[in-house]
Amino acid sequence: MPPVCSMLGSNLAHTTSQIKQSKTHHLPHSIYLGVFLSLPPDTSSSSLTCFLLMCHVAGISGQYPLVQNMTVTEGGTANLTCRVEYNDNTSLQWSNPAQQTLFFGDKKALRDNRIELVHASWSELTISISDVTLSDEGMYTCSLFTMPVRTAKAYLTVLGVPEKPEIDGLTKPAMEGDHITLTCMTQGSKPAADLRWFRNEKEIKGAKEVNASGKTFTVRSSLQLHVDRNDDGVAYTCKVDHVALTQTPQQATEVLEVHYAPRVDIIHSLAVPQEGQYLKLECVSKGNPSPDPVKWTKDGGELPDLDRMIVEGRELTFTSLNKTDNGTYRCEAGNHLGTSSAEYVLYVYDPNAVGQHGTDHALIGGVVAVVVFVTLCLIIVLGRYLARHKGTYLTNEAKGADDAPDADTAIINAEGNHAHAEEKKEYFI
Repeated sequence: MPPVCSMLGSNLAHTTSQIKQSKTHHLPHSIYLGVFLSLPPDTSSSSLTCFLLMCHVAGISGQYPLVQNMTVTEGGTANLTCRVEYNDNTSLQWSNPAQQTLFFGDKKALRDNRIELVHASWSELTISISDVTLSDEGMYTCSLFTMPVRTAKAYLTVLGVPEKPEIDGLTKPAMEGDHITLTCMTQGSKPAADLRWFRNEKEIKGAKEVNASGKTFTVRSSLQLHVDRNDDGVAYTCKVDHVALTQTPQQATEVLEVHYAPRVDIIHSLAVPQEGQYLKLECVSKGNPSPDPVKWTKDGGELPDLDRMIVEGRELTFTSLNKTDNGTYRCEAGNHLGTSSAEYVLYVYDPNAVGQHGTDHALIGGVVAVVVFVTLCLIIVLGRYLARHKGTYLTNEAKGADDAPDADTAIINAEGNHAHAEEKKEYFI
């Protein structure tokens, strides 16, 4: 490094250190002029270059304003800050996208109660815009009034908050078998929001449609349903997802009410009803509207003995069974959509005969098991025998049949040959 550069560097470093200690963040031009005048007459061109470079680094490069882009939610507050590292008492200014001056130093230029001064100094100018609207979005300019004027631009992005969604198309009540379309809609989002459907807690897919409306978007999502009884009481929820909703998403919920014809079943309290026992039959009917009351009949007619057969709501109770209670009992329930029924065949057993029947059934079961076992053994033995002798044949060729004039002679010759063959003997010496 040339000696002059070392000298300039130490002088400027010392001067800068003193200025910083005095809490002044810029070097007056007189400092650079004084250093320049103190240069020797025989200063080389390289030393002058070094001086100019140090002037540029220490002073001129710090004369540019520094800003940052901002993103704020509609209705929120935006803080715009412009900073300058080295400023020789030059004023800063903020202007809006329409190039209207908002603040010149600490002086307010635009009459807007939403815009306020936060901090103003030679090195910083910070302003705030409260209750931000979509019209506030755009490029804001910070100007430093040097020669020439230097500027920096910061873009303010305003997020449009989506409105609470609404669900349309729900018919109350819906009928089993109906085809309905649920539509969820939200307006005012920027950028476009996302809509999600849930059936109770399980997410299901809908068809999305996005339409622009000025700077904001209107988003719709439709859901096709084929209604059945399992949809009765199910909650369908539409949720809005958006970057502006940082805490809880907007949502709307509708509970589907479905009307359907009843289904009936009979539940009995005894597996083997016996004389003298207590028996309860319950008619379980499910429908909407509720099929109440239910009707009990026996063998197609009215219940015969209401002293021992007690009907309470959906239950038919026998206080003490006897043989006369045998028969087919029918439960019938209906609503305005239809009628359904179920039957139960009652046979009352003799308590004394139940034990005997149990013994007979055990004996019969044992005999059947033995017969089945013996049959299986015979099948296995017969199968093994047939497998061993399968394809075993004995054939005898009728010798001399080629020389016989007819079939009868051939057979006779063959029999003769067999006879002679038995008489032939061979001897080996």
